[in-house]
Amino acid sequence: MLPELGPIGANGLANPGDFRVPPASFEDVRRPVRLLQKLGGRFYETELRRSPFDVVAWRGNLAPYRYELKHFNTINTVSFDHPDPSIFTVLTSPSGRPGVANCDFVIFPPRWMVAEHSFRPPWFHRNVMSELMGLVHGVYDAKATGFVPGGASLHNVWSAHGPDRSTYEGAVAEAMEPRKIEATLAFMFETCRPYRVAEGAMGSPTLQEGYDGVWSGFVRAEVG
Repeated sequence: MLPELGPIGANGLANPGDFRVPPASFEDVRRPVRLLQKLGGRFYETELRRSPFDVVAWRGNLAPYRYELKHFNTINTVSFDHPDPSIFTVLTSPSGRPGVANCDFVIFPPRWMVAEHSFRPPWFHRNVMSELMGLVHGVYDAKATGFVPGGASLHNVWSAHGPDRSTYEGAVAEAMEPRKIEATLAFMFETCRPYRVAEGAMGSPTLQEGYDGVWSGFVRAEVG
């Protein structure tokens, strides 16, 4: 479902009018048809004597749809601080506890960064939620190295993570002027459940060994 907008009001984030559902149609195909269905991670196949789409219309609200992510109306700070990434939620599957989701689908599209007196990238943190992040194209603003389009990172519940060293050093040194993050699109599936990684993924030749090396070399800041 779309997330509750709360104080945002009627419009913002992913708007219902931007979702596209195909019109009902039917076909009169009287020949053997192969029907393939996926259920519980397995595929099942049968053969029908005619097309199953020989109906004039359907009822109810369970239908396929598509959504152009470029239509997402990004909400962000115009004063200070780094808001929670929940402001980028496209769709959510709420749990029985308010504020905790079974799964949130979140995107990080092009947007303006104007926060003053703030560390603009995501800070170092641990979550009660698990984060599976992926990069579609461009550069993610919290990972300048080692995070390429088509790649993904996994930080399970309570796993400490944050920006890499080069991102951190750039963020603390940059002037606090308005800056637009362009030509990028990252996404995240955030869930209150821990992810279990398949054996095939752990044994993949594309697995990035030494991923935690991006946080090496940080220099302790002396205060006082």
